[in-house]
Amino acid sequence: MKDSPMVKLLENPAPKKTRNVLSSTKLVKKQLVKKQLVKKQPVKKQKVKSSSEGSAPVGQVPKSPAASKSSGLPRTFRSKDLEASFVHYCQLICPQAKSPEEIALSVKSLTSSEIDFMGNPDFSTSDVESSLFADKRLLPICSDDLRRVKTPDLPAHLARLCETKLLTPEEEVETFRRMNFLRFKANELCTELKSVVQTQLAKAPTSKTRLAKSVDQKAQASNGWTVRRIESLLKAADWYRDRLVKSNMRLVISIVKKFVNTHNAFDDLLSDGIVALMRAVDKFDVGLGFRFSTYATQVVRRNSYRRVMENQTERQRITLSVHDSGVDISDEHRAAGMSEVRWEALRARLSTMLGKLDRREKLIVRARFSLGGHRRVQTLQKLADRLGVSKERIRQLEKRALDKLRDMADVTPIRESDL
Repeated sequence: MKDSPMVKLLENPAPKKTRNVLSSTKLVKKQLVKKQLVKKQPVKKQKVKSSSEGSAPVGQVPKSPAASKSSGLPRTFRSKDLEASFVHYCQLICPQAKSPEEIALSVKSLTSSEIDFMGNPDFSTSDVESSLFADKRLLPICSDDLRRVKTPDLPAHLARLCETKLLTPEEEVETFRRMNFLRFKANELCTELKSVVQTQLAKAPTSKTRLAKSVDQKAQASNGWTVRRIESLLKAADWYRDRLVKSNMRLVISIVKKFVNTHNAFDDLLSDGIVALMRAVDKFDVGLGFRFSTYATQVVRRNSYRRVMENQTERQRITLSVHDSGVDISDEHRAAGMSEVRWEALRARLSTMLGKLDRREKLIVRARFSLGGHRRVQTLQKLADRLGVSKERIRQLEKRALDKLRDMADVTPIRESDL
């Protein structure tokens, strides 16, 4: 019995279906193998890369390319911690690199000037950094070192100047030594920079080739880092200098207030005293063993005395010159702009009005305006001593006399026909 067409149709598709399934499974296996190969390749490269760089310790961040470049720069301090603190300070002071023009100007300025400091033989020894910077930091960050003190016995503007606490003898010696050592290091770098610049100028290629440009760029980068180090060292030294100045402000105030009088204001003497104190900080040699307050007292006192004497001499010179020139000017003005008849009429009228004042008022007006026999203008204090009253009373009498003269002049003005 032959199979019906329907039976053949049902039997034949079965083998074809199995072949398709097998082929699809092969394709899936190939794709899986390819994916595994693709996944394995990055893993192998990562292993090779990690083995070439070496494994970093736990808790330590691998160095960045910028850090590896900065590690190749010349060092300033021997101590690693102090050098790291200094590099961080340089980044704070100069966060952006200077342009070649700015570097050239800075190099010219630094090489043409000298850095003053008080030297010490210990600065050249190898253990000076460990003795000076025991905390291994360029600047102190402890709150006890920077705390403020209150001075309620002073006015507000003076109390702000005296907020810095007084330094102990040990802190004073350490601060002076740190300041001068930083200037000593800056001076060393300046000397090195001068020699490097001279060498670069001597070996500078004349042709504008690619090699010449690369050499110039390297020289500028080296000089730029040296300039940043010198400027950072000087600013750190100025920080210690300001600390010494601020901690001795009470000393300046106590000295200059003894020289204050009517002709010498306290603010002017205080400004001069602060300038003298800053010079004393720069010139003081802590190696002699004396306290800075002993030296600063003599410097500020001598400066205040010199200022008072200069003001007195200048005041006397101005008084004499004004008196002499005033006489000449009045004579010229009277001869050029006023006739003899008009002048005599004014003198007579003034004499009549002065005769209506009382004795003290007449004396004060004549002395204050150099009338009559008074050849020089007399001060309020001199008239007060002469009359036995206060200076304020002389000022009141002078004002009252001038008001009387003004009223008399308004009541009976001088007619042009009388002149």
